[in-house]
Amino acid sequence: MARAQLAQRLKPALLFAAVAAPFDFAQGRLKPCPFAFRASAGNLRQTRQGTAVPALAALAVAGALGLFAPFLAAQDAAGPAAPVTPRHLINRFPDQPSLPPAFSIPLGPLGFAAPGAIYLGARNSLVSLDFLDEDRLLFTFRVPGLIHRDPKSGEEGDERQIRAVVLKLPQGTVEAEALWTVHDRVRYLWPLKNGHFLVRDRSHLFEGDATLRLKPYLDFPGPLLWLDLDPAQQYIVTNSEEPHAPEASADGFSSAGRRSGQVSSASTAMPTGTTDADSETAQDDLPDKVVRILRRDSGQVMLVSRARTAVHLPINSTGYLENLRGRSVEWMLNFHYFTGGSKILGSAASGCEPDDSFLSENEILMEGCNDDGASRLVAMTTDGRTLWITQAPGTEVWPQLTVAPNGSRLAWTTLDTIRSVNSFAPMDNQTVKEQSVTVFDAATGDIALVSPLSPILDAGGNVAISPSGRRVALLNAGAIEIFDLPPVPAVPGKH
Repeated sequence: MARAQLAQRLKPALLFAAVAAPFDFAQGRLKPCPFAFRASAGNLRQTRQGTAVPALAALAVAGALGLFAPFLAAQDAAGPAAPVTPRHLINRFPDQPSLPPAFSIPLGPLGFAAPGAIYLGARNSLVSLDFLDEDRLLFTFRVPGLIHRDPKSGEEGDERQIRAVVLKLPQGTVEAEALWTVHDRVRYLWPLKNGHFLVRDRSHLFEGDATLRLKPYLDFPGPLLWLDLDPAQQYIVTNSEEPHAPEASADGFSSAGRRSGQVSSASTAMPTGTTDADSETAQDDLPDKVVRILRRDSGQVMLVSRARTAVHLPINSTGYLENLRGRSVEWMLNFHYFTGGSKILGSAASGCEPDDSFLSENEILMEGCNDDGASRLVAMTTDGRTLWITQAPGTEVWPQLTVAPNGSRLAWTTLDTIRSVNSFAPMDNQTVKEQSVTVFDAATGDIALVSPLSPILDAGGNVAISPSGRRVALLNAGAIEIFDLPPVPAVPGKH
């Protein structure tokens, strides 16, 4: 299928064509090959069958990362799994948490003010709540203030102030505080497992710790749009905006003036569908989005490719996932080894193309939907066993996923509406009743906690799970509420 035809098919399904590619050892860059990606910013799930297209090949990186897949060696020996009966979430709004909080920290003394209703639907990232360890929370939030305008054009600027505080539990005492400046309205903070965290601003990535001092970590050739980490946090997948620059070194990367922490440019990474005959013309029309995989410990760029839009690439330390369309509403989950080759792990029914995420090295969550567009969660192991299936009602929309650092629990946050929402009956301010969170045990799908969230923050950031999975913190009723949960069962096959 031609790329133009592919893009035309993707439009009604709220998908966009993206470009990625396998590693070219001779050139130190990626070869072109296409795959499909669902846009996550503000889109509802598509309910019409037959409009989504399968992801094709993407980032077949062979041995470029120097890794192996021992935990998948027993896959061929696995027998057919018994059918799993889906469980249904009740269509009822929680009035209060299903468990009493162990303790609460009032938000008022911290300087937090709830955003106005005007922000609902804008998907602005206004807060980030994260555990640094079992007994310390990092709470960051936008500080209200005057709107910054460009002195020349008079247009509204994106600069905003972020207040950060480290809170000692259970007392809630402030151990450190700081004021940061960022220059857009999307997610700006990602927690790490060692009590550190990453902060994104424009083309810069900083690393911070409990002192809240930010140290330069990586600089990109253009604005950094988004990033993801594998469950072990060995690798970072980044999306950045970088118009093509013709000057490049022999290895395909611009190197003039490069300093420590500066990421090399992707000046010769090619888009999908080009050949030797038209590569010269294609150079003038390269996509301006760049996807990279980097080693987190060194910042070394392992793989790079240009893309038409930001790409979510679910990876663990040994490979990556893609969805392949089967018959009717069946989607097959295909795992590609970094060392070469691939294997179908299993399949799941979904009326839309699922969004896949690694909960841990050995467990995957597929977020799909039923024929009516209501969200459907399927948890599967990397040896192909379906662990549990949960069907949500059609009144739970715009899901956000938060995962415990050890993969033992996940929090599924949604906006709760008074009716089903779809392309024919869109959402408005009067449709949303509240926001709520459901905390699942990753191994069983059992529900550990259900709670309302207030204020409503449609971009998320208002739920955190501790490193052990035993504590959950959330914003509700004018406080940070902390819940102590029982021990979690281990995922089958996880050691």
